[in-house]
Formats: sequence, structure tokens, C-alpha cells
Amino acid sequence: MTAPAETTSGRTGIANRLGLGGVSLRRINALGRAEMILLLRNKTAATTALLLPLGTVGLFSTFLEGDGHVSTGAFLATAMFGFVLLYVVYYNLVTTYVARREERVLKRLRTGVATDAEILIGAAVPALALALTQTILTVVAAMVLIDLPVPVNLPVLLLAMLAGCAIFVLLAAASSGFTRTVETAQITTLPVLVVSMIGSGVAGSLDSMPDALATVCRMLPLTPVLDLVRLGWLGTTGAEAPRDFVGVLSEARQPAVIILLWLAIGVSAVRRWFRWDTRH
Repeated sequence: MTAPAETTSGRTGIANRLGLGGVSLRRINALGRAEMILLLRNKTAATTALLLPLGTVGLFSTFLEGDGHVSTGAFLATAMFGFVLLYVVYYNLVTTYVARREERVLKRLRTGVATDAEILIGAAVPALALALTQTILTVVAAMVLIDLPVPVNLPVLLLAMLAGCAIFVLLAAASSGFTRTVETAQITTLPVLVVSMIGSGVAGSLDSMPDALATVCRMLPLTPVLDLVRLGWLGTTGAEAPRDFVGVLSEARQPAVIILLWLAIGVSAVRRWFRWDTRH
């Protein structure tokens, strides 16, 4: 017997909201292309995504110093990953989600065949593509210009960036729920940006902090990502002697656990606070 139309519709709606119908790469690609066009047309957003991380690193480079086994050049190169995640992924995506929500684009997309996961990922594609491009350029430039070594454990480095992108996409989606307009994103994103830059080893080493404060800072979302980046590239976080390929895998377990915890927190936060309809 065929199920009643209302029941079938209800089940379809639930599946769509939870993204249970599977993820279509074709739909994500289509949404991503459209978002990339909009990003490139918005000169302010494109400048923020492309140049702000580089400018911030240049500003910090005037007073940052390496410590222990990590030179100043190596510290700055790996800190660049943090700035890319904070500005290109997190801040850029908060403004994107808010803009699409207030324009009712998200609401219209949700009435179609795309699942929630596809809509959120599709909107994030340009930011993720820019983050990947800047990551590759950073590694190549650091090896060519400041003679940094080839990554000790490239898989750990790549997994760190992928995990970092996933965490900050989720945090951006959750933060957009507290952001009324694109303009107020400059305020609502400030806590994550400032705390991450000061407490996650972006603007300075955690080794210089009191032990209790350093322990708390190691639980921040960006800290384990940068720990894995430095482990994968340099074989050390700066506190101890560099490790080989196997040693990096062993040392990476604790940051990996914290990353998994933040991924779970991020998913829960998006389900609770992300808004699909305009706040006006």
C-alpha cells in the first residue's frame, strides 16, 4: 500500500533537514561555483579572504620570535595556517551564511532537493578552496624563501588542515546564528578571533604562559590544529626536540582527541543555533 502523501512528505522533510538523503557532489559543486562567483564580485570579502591573513602575518612578524626548536621563520610559516583558518574560513563564512540567510537564499534552497549538509558545504566551498590554495603556497614559499624543510609527516599536516577547516566551518555556521547582519559579524566573531590568536599559539608560544593557563589554552579549537601542523611539518610543537615520522604519529594522539571533541561540539552547536530564516 502506498503511504499517504502527507506522511511521505513529512519523512522527506525530516530526511532533508538531517541530510540523510546522501550528499551529492554535483549539487555541492553547483552551489560552490555560484558562491565563488559572488565572492569574487564582492571586493571587500575577496580582499579580506586573500590579503588579510598575509597582512596580519606581516604585522606580527615585526615582533614575533621563535623559541626552543622552532625558528622565527618556522613559527611564522606555521602561524599562517591559523590566520587562514580564522580569516579565510571562519570570518568569511560567518558573513557568507548571514548574508545568504538575510537574503532568504538559504530558505529558498532548503525548499529544493539539496540537503542541509549540501547547502552548508556548498556555501563553504570558495573559502575552503582559498584556504587550500594559501596552505599550498605557504608551504612552497617557506621551503623556497626561508629554507624550511620538507614536511616530516605530510599526512598529519594535511589532516590537520582538513580537520581545522571542518571545525571552523561548523563554528562559523553556529556563530552566524548570533549575528543579525553582515556588519555585526565584525563584533560577533571577535571573541573567537582574539582568543584564538592570543591563546592558540598564533601570536606567541604557549610555552611562555603559566602552566595552568597553557593547559586551558591547549583545549581551544585552534590549538590542537596548529600543534598537528607543526608536528607534521617540523616534527615538533616548539617545546621538545623534533621527532621522526613515527614519533610524530605518537605525539599527535592527544591533539587528535581534542579535535574530535571540537568536531562533536561544532555539530551540536550548528544543530542548536544555526538559523535558516531571516532574523528581521
